[in-house]
Amino acid sequence: MLLLMNDGKTYQEIADFIGCSYRTVAYWCTHSEPDNLDSMKDQRQNGNYRKATTEYIDLLMEVVQKKPSEFGLNFDAWSGERLANYLAQSTGIQLTGAHVRKLLKKQHDTSRKCCTK
Repeated sequence: MLLLMNDGKTYQEIADFIGCSYRTVAYWCTHSEPDNLDSMKDQRQNGNYRKATTEYIDLLMEVVQKKPSEFGLNFDAWSGERLANYLAQSTGIQLTGAHVRKLLKKQHDTSRKCCTK
């Protein structure tokens, strides 16, 4: 990408040539340094990428079975964002509401598969 950018290609031309999105090209061209190849490494390997652990998922499944009011919260229903915020306080793992919804869907799909066989 950086070589193509150095040759005067636009982000869109690079994206079309490589076969990826404009947004991906724009991200890497602005967040990496041409003289430092390590700047193009995925930073999640450094340990700053927090993901859901087994304990997190177990707690999520336990919490979602209860009403928010049982935890002293002032709302009637859980949303992905509310679950993410509540679990971040409990576990220290900050995920997005969308990620929490995906975890719930995955757990739901997994439980349906094991129970239908």
